[in-house]
Formats: sequence, C-alpha cells, structure tokens
Amino acid sequence: MEDNFFERVYAIARQIPEGKVTSYGAIARALGTARSARMVGWAMNACHGREDIPAHRVVNRIGVLSGKHHFQGTNLMQQLLENEGIEVIDNQIVDFEQHFWQPEISQQ
Repeated sequence: MEDNFFERVYAIARQIPEGKVTSYGAIARALGTARSARMVGWAMNACHGREDIPAHRVVNRIGVLSGKHHFQGTNLMQQLLENEGIEVIDNQIVDFEQHFWQPEISQQ
C-alpha cells in the first residue's frame, strides 16, 4: 500500500511544470486522500537520488520550503527553485499564489 501511494505521489510530482510549485496537501487532495499531506511529505523525503521527481517543487501550504533540510547542500532546494525563476526570501516563496500549480483531482 505505502509503495503504491508513494508512486502515485511521484506521478503527480512529475507533472509539476518548471517554474511552478504545489503543496503536500494539494497532492494529497488530488489523490483523494485529503488528510494524508504528511504521508506526501514522507514520499518526497523518500525519493532522494531520483532525478525524475522534482521534489524541490513541493512546499507547504503557505509556500515555505519546509522540506529543505532533506536536500544536500545548504540551500539546494532554494537554488533549484531560483534556477526556475521562483524568488525565495527567508525560506518563503515570493508571490506563492502566482507560482502555485493545482494538480487535477483524481476520479478514483
């Protein structure tokens, strides 16, 4: 069950366009499991070394880089976002709503 859930999370994360971000909760809602935002976070943490999953584009519900300590290097998550044109100040995405990407809600 858990591995299947993680793979469903990764399938959504792969769809996040460059220069956009989404939240753990938005992914959980898209999967039809609105209360599982924390498990989405665990999935993002578990995908280290998988370059096919843009985990840096998943942040908390108000645009804070809450998962940044899971990235190697001091500010790697911020640097990856800035390379895509997203401004980050004090671990907070500037103009979060402008950069937010809403995944499609699953019809399962």
